[in-house]
Amino acid sequence: MNNLPSALRALRHRNFRCYFIGHAISTLGTWIQQVALAWLVYRLTGSVALLGLTTCMALLPQLLVGPFAGAWIDRHDKRRLLILVESLLGLQALVLALLTAGDWVTPTLLVAMATLMGVLNALDTPLRQSLLSQFVDDRADLPNALALNAMLFTSSRFIGPPLAGLLLGVFNEALCFALNGASYLALVVGLLLIRITPTARAGGSYRNVLGEGLRYALGNRQVRSMMLSVLAINVSASSYVVLLPVFARDIFAGGATTLGWLWGAAGLGSLLSTVFLASRLAVDSLPRLILAASCATALALLVFAWSDLLALSLAAMAVIGFGITVSNVGTNIVLQSNAPEALRGRIVALYTSIRFGFDAIGGLLAGLLAARLGAPPVLAAAGVILLGYCIWLGQRPRATAEPDKSPAASADD
Repeated sequence: MNNLPSALRALRHRNFRCYFIGHAISTLGTWIQQVALAWLVYRLTGSVALLGLTTCMALLPQLLVGPFAGAWIDRHDKRRLLILVESLLGLQALVLALLTAGDWVTPTLLVAMATLMGVLNALDTPLRQSLLSQFVDDRADLPNALALNAMLFTSSRFIGPPLAGLLLGVFNEALCFALNGASYLALVVGLLLIRITPTARAGGSYRNVLGEGLRYALGNRQVRSMMLSVLAINVSASSYVVLLPVFARDIFAGGATTLGWLWGAAGLGSLLSTVFLASRLAVDSLPRLILAASCATALALLVFAWSDLLALSLAAMAVIGFGITVSNVGTNIVLQSNAPEALRGRIVALYTSIRFGFDAIGGLLAGLLAARLGAPPVLAAAGVILLGYCIWLGQRPRATAEPDKSPAASADD
């Protein structure tokens, strides 16, 4: 493993390899389920608003639970918690498969199951992200580990949706849910094989632990600026996910296979972005790159919104996937590279709560507005809003990292 290229250097660490293989299988199952759930909701109801509500409830708990989960995570053994949460996610998927196979699903039940998944993901995402620093023995390899972790997500996003489209065309949604449930076993096994020394847990009252993390985030100008950018791109650009089934069926006169190709094109762009980020060694240049990627995303949204050519729309989807992922993953790399170890769980939880929470809010708004105005105008408006934010941000002085004055940071340094 010592001969691996620089872009894969984090895989030299045994613990990270165990996690990487298990998470690769689990993430592929997650994307298959996401496409199947969206198609099931739209097939049963034909409601764009319900699509937005379902997507929102799968993500909104990240915003509501995430900041509080971070303080809780830093007070407990992260690996044991993650094994428990992954097991519950697998059980949720298997129950959903059983309900679908038995024809017992209703719109209300689907929203409830999406909400349960969202609550579990509000714990799962910051747990996994905050543990990555313990899976690599050299802190210098942490940015590469974060990029490779994101590459798993994006490569599965490229492969999973088209595969889900094929499975839906031949079988049904229940099989997709069952495959996802089984996929969590791989990550649980990988986590059981990992050998790490638990880090010191945060002491003091829960309120003080939570307040310490918030003071760090609000007191650091670079953290504030990057969190705002994450909010902007996810509340606007990420809303495309909710509207894709509408474009697939109503604009391109297709079905589940067309939806899979559109989602796969965005996944290809995301995959290329993580390959690009994994090959980079400098963290300092990422804020400028994030701004450029956000501008490209805004322009691609405008192209996709008004295109009725599938080939052009697939290309626009690839650019959108590339830009959103560069923004989100690049921000995560900068935040985790600079965050004190003692505060890592809380900073990651705050980032993920904004990342997925405002993704949920944007998706809900997009679904409600599209039900009245149509999908193309709503997606075009999202592009205009994001472009306006990029112009405003580009005119501001660039935020630089500030030294942290918190006691935890001083001890960590």
